[in-house]
Amino acid sequence: MRAIWKGAVSFGLVSIAVKLYSATEEKDIRFHQVHRDDGGRIRYKRTCQVCGEEVSYDDIAKGYDIGGGEMVILTDEDFAELPLSTSHAIDVLEFVPAEQVDPILYNKAYFLEPDGAATKPYVLLRDALTDSERVAIVKVALRQREQLATLRVREGVLLLNTMLWPDEIRKPDFGFLDEDLKVRPPELAMASSLIDSMAGDFQPDEFTDDYRAALQEVIDAKVEGREVVQPEEVEEAPAAAVDLMAALKASVERAKAARGEAPARGGGAEPTPISAARSAKKAAEKKAAKAPAKKAAEKKAAPKKAAEKKAAPKKAAAAEKKTGAKKAAPKKAARKTA
Repeated sequence: MRAIWKGAVSFGLVSIAVKLYSATEEKDIRFHQVHRDDGGRIRYKRTCQVCGEEVSYDDIAKGYDIGGGEMVILTDEDFAELPLSTSHAIDVLEFVPAEQVDPILYNKAYFLEPDGAATKPYVLLRDALTDSERVAIVKVALRQREQLATLRVREGVLLLNTMLWPDEIRKPDFGFLDEDLKVRPPELAMASSLIDSMAGDFQPDEFTDDYRAALQEVIDAKVEGREVVQPEEVEEAPAAAVDLMAALKASVERAKAARGEAPARGGGAEPTPISAARSAKKAAEKKAAKAPAKKAAEKKAAPKKAAEKKAAPKKAAAAEKKTGAKKAAPKKAARKTA
């Protein structure tokens, strides 16, 4: 790493010489704008909209628009006369509990390394901060701007977190904040149950930037001249449920299933949107499987019925003959008696 700033931490009457290093780096894949046909880089010229001439960096100043088409021009000399533009001091103002600092205020992070013979006072401040369980509120001038910051300990190193000023935080102004919305106790209890079922310890290494990895795979495939393999499609989430309680119950079930826990069994449990959808799907599959078998059975039974229909007239004729023979027999017996 390369130091981007040198200065000193003023801790009461103690001065600790330090070097400042960027503690973070962006991993975004960066692209150049190029001509689609030949890949040539696209260049932009710095031209003045008044005279139309190209302007070099040495002739560029900073301008502040005061409205009405008027511009106040500030040069490097104007900035040099500001009280903190060249100050290389980190002034400790006070020590406060870390939980009192709202994370929304944090901006950028920097590592501090002791410079020269400042190792002992550096370690002293580090250990004192660790024992106090507090963070130091400081002021520092970086890039020609005074900034509020905190000093805390991370992995044995002092970490400087620059912060936004309170007036740089926007106030939320949304209509729903004025609405009188009531949350039912059962809904709140179920939401708390969902939080408990998804509770865990934060392990940053378990999370990855899937989009950046996929984009890098596309770039590597282009370089190697091979076919880009399309990633597997992610299963669509179930449709949003109208019933909030049902959606919460379904979410709890899914969270428990993800953890390998058995779902709660109860005779009076109501089906959730997910379980109802799965049951309906299984029922439809069973019905679809039974339908062809039923049709086949009906086809086999059809010839049998036809045969029965053909056999019916023959049986009826035979029955009529037998009946006629029985009726004729008494007549013959009567003749003999006469």
